[in-house]
Amino acid sequence: MNALDRLLGIMKTLRDPQHGCPWDREQTWASIAPYTLEETWEVLDAISREDFDDLQGELGDLLFQIVFYAQMANEEGRFNFDDICNTISDKLERRHPHVFGDVQVSDSKEVLANWEQIKTGERAEKARHSALDDIPRAMPALMRAHKIQKRCSNVGFDWHTLGPVVDKVYEEIDEVMFEAKQAVIDPQKLEEEIGDLLFATVNLSRHLGSKAETTLQKANDKFERRFRQVEQIIAGQGMQMTEATLEQMESAWQQVKLQEKGSADPDAKSGEIPS
Repeated sequence: MNALDRLLGIMKTLRDPQHGCPWDREQTWASIAPYTLEETWEVLDAISREDFDDLQGELGDLLFQIVFYAQMANEEGRFNFDDICNTISDKLERRHPHVFGDVQVSDSKEVLANWEQIKTGERAEKARHSALDDIPRAMPALMRAHKIQKRCSNVGFDWHTLGPVVDKVYEEIDEVMFEAKQAVIDPQKLEEEIGDLLFATVNLSRHLGSKAETTLQKANDKFERRFRQVEQIIAGQGMQMTEATLEQMESAWQQVKLQEKGSADPDAKSGEIPS
């Protein structure tokens, strides 16, 4: 028995109405979905840490999610694991005519152009005529914003220089501050303007060649690393964080930045801590 058949057999046994696991038998499409997201993020975390021993296990956990869905679909007479494999195989061959067909390409840009053209045709066959059809609403917001903007760019709805992109960010900042300074603040309007600012910032990130989701993750990691060191410095001074003043925490923050960079940082000046 090969490894895949063994896994499929285990999944079938776990879902067996008489001899299976009670927990596995009770699961539904909706109940499993959150675990799929969790396992996906754990795969990405292992990759970011370059922990390939951990990655092997996390990829197994993610594969198990697919096998779980396949088993439930098979029980309902919808499709099975082989159907999943054949569907993706057909798609890969269809979207790589330069490999499996007679289309000629000179570089990866032409590959991507062909890919988008093929996807446009596929959406048309499914009666999906908007460039924005089939973008999952459940995607993390920054990723979805990037994907929406990229789809629009593919059909020419995009700025071709950086200036207007930057101007839009400043425009949205001004609109946020205008709402924030009202004598009576309208929370919904303020939220809308903050959303516009975030969307414009994602657009700036995209134009500069970065994916906002990845960029923000790195910023989160940097902030967490520095904050933990601030906690250690404050503890070394015999205080809890709740006992330290903002000035003491700011001083520790600047100390951490200097230690990381090895020399005075031109941006290391008093002000908001998360810089």
